[in-house]
Amino acid sequence: MSAPGENLRINSDRLWETIHKMAEIGPGITGGSNRQTVTDEDGEGRRLFQKWCEEAGCTMGVDQMGTMYMRREGSDSSALPVYVGSHLDTQPTGGRYDGVLGVLAGLEIVRTLNDLDVKTKHPIVVTNWTNEEGTRFAPAMLASGVYADMLEQDWAYEIEDSEGKKFGDELERIGWKGEEEVGAREMHAFFELHIEQGPILEIEGKDIGVVTHGQGLSWTQVTVTGKDSHTGSTPMPMRKNAGLGMAKILQLVDEIAWSHKPDAVGAAGHIDVHPNSRNVIPGKVVFTVDFRSPDLAVIQDMEQRLKDEGAKICEEMGLGIEFEKVGGFDPVKFDDNCVTAVRNAAERLGYSHRDLVSGAGHDACWVNRKAPTAMVMCPCVDGLSHNEAEDITQDWARAGADVLFHAVVETAVIVE
Repeated sequence: MSAPGENLRINSDRLWETIHKMAEIGPGITGGSNRQTVTDEDGEGRRLFQKWCEEAGCTMGVDQMGTMYMRREGSDSSALPVYVGSHLDTQPTGGRYDGVLGVLAGLEIVRTLNDLDVKTKHPIVVTNWTNEEGTRFAPAMLASGVYADMLEQDWAYEIEDSEGKKFGDELERIGWKGEEEVGAREMHAFFELHIEQGPILEIEGKDIGVVTHGQGLSWTQVTVTGKDSHTGSTPMPMRKNAGLGMAKILQLVDEIAWSHKPDAVGAAGHIDVHPNSRNVIPGKVVFTVDFRSPDLAVIQDMEQRLKDEGAKICEEMGLGIEFEKVGGFDPVKFDDNCVTAVRNAAERLGYSHRDLVSGAGHDACWVNRKAPTAMVMCPCVDGLSHNEAEDITQDWARAGADVLFHAVVETAVIVE
């Protein structure tokens, strides 16, 4: 397999313009994006992406989970395609780059190949996975999870958002429920470009993260029940304060994560307090504990300690407690050949780089179970993500897309 020449580079200005054009759909309040999955805004973003891809000569396929597959033909119709992509859906207060960069860099690969009249043996398929974020319909990476046979499609259709709307109904309502069987596609390889969502690359002054592994993730929903009562007239000894129980469990979560330093992390980002009134002691709280580690044994230990020690806290306080595993996946080791293609591309193009373990979940983590997979990362300012202030530079985007371009094209094989 011959490597692409160093002169092969994406059109950085076009990529940058495309990213910010997409951000005009579902704009956030302070400059970010709010294009939550299977909303009207998601549907509009999909149509714009479809328009751009079809203008670039791609043909579209859509599966029953709404995932979009935009195909540029190769010279060998029997060769399995090389897939590249990420997701267009965002958090409610999301940034402009999380997921979007990876999808639109895939489109830029196709556009650049067209500009240079370069053909590849393997087709290239730019992919937009449905509901990577999992913010409206948990869990995250929903469509790629169904693709990888880790989640059931019928179960996914029945997941409800906070308003009781079902994922399957909403997918159909916005017109993006395709007919293609999920998981039927075979891949030669899959590559995903993503912002780091952490501070390491920026702090160390590295252009590229070569992602070798993905952290495992565990989401446990915890429900603590006490008794609603007046904050002013209920004596301290008679209170059953579910909010206080939650506070003690969150302190426990922090202690558990610290006990497995430096790689393990833990916190609760989703918290609902009932009845959520200023003068009522909470009678019920529901929160989700997020534990992550690149070591499966560590994740299992953290889960078990949460259950054992959390139950003890509530028992001593006279509170009820329930645990429900609502999401998770085992740690991932990405394909050696694909990782090497990414590393070689960075070296060939003269970009500084280092190996990384991804601290966040990505569609690539599921796809890796079915096809050789690797990820490329670029820095983001202060490591900030899932926030409207998320930011990257055009140079960082260019470097990431260039490395992605070379890794994909080398794997797809240029036709001389």
